Amino acid sequence: MASLLLALAIGSTGLYAGFMLIFQTGIMPALARLTDAEFVTAMRRINEAVPRGVFLIVFLGVVAFPVAAFFVPVDGRTDTQKWLVLAGLVCAALNHAVTIGGNIPLNNALAASEATGDEPSAVRAAFEKRWNGFHRVRTPLIVLAFGLLTAAAVV
Repeated sequence: MASLLLALAIGSTGLYAGFMLIFQTGIMPALARLTDAEFVTAMRRINEAVPRGVFLIVFLGVVAFPVAAFFVPVDGRTDTQKWLVLAGLVCAALNHAVTIGGNIPLNNALAASEATGDEPSAVRAAFEKRWNGFHRVRTPLIVLAFGLLTAAAVV
């Protein structure tokens, strides 16, 4: 059971880290080339599409599976493995804290601005730089979490 939980922790964290990395290295640079109106519309549609079924399972699994892997007793688990799982969990939790405290409120403000008819340039100015700043913090955290969890499985 413990091996399965660690595998699920690694798998969900790896999927989420890949998603974050693709956003940082591909999607946001591509969206940066759009006009203000195109950018705002594209980000609104992305924010509507992403938080659904499979994504939410992965998002929750990134924290739930490392918690379970840490607390399920394992015969023969070394202290190093235990601390690597805990460190991975802490990085994943910090990633989620940034997401919940930073990115999601900006996404919500972006969605709300659609009803107010605010000028796209003002909406983008209030959103893009701050959202990317939070994203540049959370992406390395989840990539590090993936590395730590993977290391726990191989040491």
